Amino acid sequence: MPQVSQPDFTHQLQDLMQRVGVPSFKALARSSGVSERQLLKLRRGEVQQIRVNVLIQLSQALQVSLTDLVTTFSPVELNGTQTFLPSPAEEQLHENAVSMGESQQIADLKREYQRLQTQLEQQRQTLWQEFQQSSIGVLESWLLQWPTAAQKAQENPQLAAVKLLPLLRPMEQLLQQWGVEAIAPVGSELPYDPILHQLMEGTVQPGEIVKVRYTGYRQGDKLLYRAKVSLVN
Repeated sequence: MPQVSQPDFTHQLQDLMQRVGVPSFKALARSSGVSERQLLKLRRGEVQQIRVNVLIQLSQALQVSLTDLVTTFSPVELNGTQTFLPSPAEEQLHENAVSMGESQQIADLKREYQRLQTQLEQQRQTLWQEFQQSSIGVLESWLLQWPTAAQKAQENPQLAAVKLLPLLRPMEQLLQQWGVEAIAPVGSELPYDPILHQLMEGTVQPGEIVKVRYTGYRQGDKLLYRAKVSLVN
């Protein structure tokens, strides 16, 4: 009797692997969770000997339907046999398995979301603590000296306030680190700009000269507070 050659579906499998970017049989085994022995059966056209759950894993890894996978790797009319197709029970098993797989994926996504939420909250707390520590470090001299200076000023009303100004230097340094700058010094005279200035009373036209009474602030391109101004006259 003539010997029947063993069918070889290696080329078909490589084509499907190439479509999904799987470089080797070993990589396919890892991504699908299927042993290389089962892949060898698939390459030989022994689909009937592969369990349905294994076929489902392969169909998902190769991004093809179960029916297409079975049809592709089934020998047609070989030794009088017909193409193997999954039975209705196996089709139902496939649908159930896919449904369970989707439910598992949703559960996994929810757990991953909760984990990321917790991680982000922890990072936020850590960054906030680091920010506080950094700010306290800049304000250290002010924190240590200002209460004493304020007490001395209450005990001695004749104490010149100008002597307390150096103690405010840490606050200025902190604002500089944050990129916060004054719009204009108090007492300066400049053309009125309704975007940067807030008129305290009266009316004024843009471009008229006004005097800064309370300075405003901006941080980069963002306006924080408009400077309060009044008419020069």
